[in-house]
Amino acid sequence: MNDTLSYPGIMDFDLAFEQRYARVWSNPTRKIVICELLTDYVPIEDFKEVFAEIGDLVKAGDFTKFIFDKRALRAFHQPTMEWYFIHWKKEMLGYGVKTHRKILPAEKWFEKMVQIAKAQILTQYPDNIIDQLDIAYCDTLEAAILS
Repeated sequence: MNDTLSYPGIMDFDLAFEQRYARVWSNPTRKIVICELLTDYVPIEDFKEVFAEIGDLVKAGDFTKFIFDKRALRAFHQPTMEWYFIHWKKEMLGYGVKTHRKILPAEKWFEKMVQIAKAQILTQYPDNIIDQLDIAYCDTLEAAILS
């Protein structure tokens, strides 16, 4: 495996760490962290471990953008999304991460599940931070980096 992620015209990203479920890249110059999920399902406790390590990376650096590449997923788990959205994003906002880009699996049902879950979360947690974040969905990693 290559320890550098690069695209033509885009600065290189260094491999920050890799676990069973995720590969994480960073570029301090661009202030971007990328998390690429590697499996079709990530148990919630393992997900939290991955994101705790990403949180440590964010806290040690000066990052403002997080790209979450979920294309490998084939299962949707509401409690995981809720924890990520309500707890992890809020904590990372405190460290300057305001821009979030997401790359979803190609299956349309997955996108629909995300929309439904997001609507439920916003209703259940009226004090959420969504209005303080720049969240967008992209089709490719390159688009996510450049947007």
